[in-house]
Amino acid sequence: MPRLISPPPPVEYRADPARFAVDTVLKRDVFSTVERGTWTDVQGRPWPAVRRRWNEVSVWLAPLARQLAAFEVKALERVTRTGVTTPLLAVGDRFLVRGWVEGVPLQIARPAGDLHFFQSAKGALHLLHRAGYAHNDLAKQQNWLRGADGEAWLMDFQLALPISRRWKLGRVLAYEDLRHLLKHKRTYCPQALTPREKKMLATKSVPTRIWMATGKKLYRFVTRRLMSYSDTEGRGPRVTQVGPRIAAALAAHPAVAEVHMADFQTLGGKVGLYAFVAPRQSVTVEALRAHLAAALPDRPHLDHLQLVEALPHGPDGAVRDDLLLLVARNQIEMLDQLAGSPETRALLAQIARGRLNLTDRITRPAA
Repeated sequence: MPRLISPPPPVEYRADPARFAVDTVLKRDVFSTVERGTWTDVQGRPWPAVRRRWNEVSVWLAPLARQLAAFEVKALERVTRTGVTTPLLAVGDRFLVRGWVEGVPLQIARPAGDLHFFQSAKGALHLLHRAGYAHNDLAKQQNWLRGADGEAWLMDFQLALPISRRWKLGRVLAYEDLRHLLKHKRTYCPQALTPREKKMLATKSVPTRIWMATGKKLYRFVTRRLMSYSDTEGRGPRVTQVGPRIAAALAAHPAVAEVHMADFQTLGGKVGLYAFVAPRQSVTVEALRAHLAAALPDRPHLDHLQLVEALPHGPDGAVRDDLLLLVARNQIEMLDQLAGSPETRALLAQIARGRLNLTDRITRPAA
């Protein structure tokens, strides 16, 4: 089961933001900015931590951002003791700080065949629900973390709600949490699904069916049309629309063997695009950028273009997007653990040494 690495200090309220030193910008979206760094408690002890702040949210979205943060604070106060997530450390004016655990999101970890992870995840949900809370946002793979210890950790409690199993609604919310976990198990560990789990996957609750037929359509219209918000963990249309165009244009160059696009957060609050290019013959970055300018007259911006000896591939032949995402985002601590074979580790070490995105590592106190 997930567990706290060490007992956390008491939660500090009305905390001073200057005691959080930012190291890495993990995510930005219209509701908040999430940063990794170090929190120094009132006794001067440093804690690896994550800060969510909503001090730069637009005036129109500020009330909703505050409400989402309030949900998260209340949930963390209640469930920290269960060990299913990292502990709440501090709450201040338009920010909260929580502990850090080494790990990667589910969509990067891709725990194919890892039955232990899904057993751990099911146990985490049992503890969460027994503590009187439903997560309500576990369809997103980024809200599941596979820790370096192989255990499942729950992240992002902005939509979490208190429940009672004695209430019908509480049982429904707990059911949907588990059903969303089983959808991920079906993706990565389908052979381990039991007949009962398969039945759950095929049986949506009545409130869920109503939501998908009515409220979800309204939600998508408001967020995507009116707010121009893409619910892709802060990635947005540059990743889903511009990136593929750039990749196709680069792949059309006769000197290029293979291209893979990744994304990262910039200090300016935007999504950066990063191209890894494996050439089949000698070519320069300048020549490829000139080719892009000619092939795409609207000249969409490409932040980084790195020439590599080869791209890492998995046993199925697909490019290891999980590894290249970590390089592009300058989060290389777990590359060795995730790489697998010695050959892949050696290739990734070479790619990581030549990485071009170093700007998100700012290592300085932030007000």
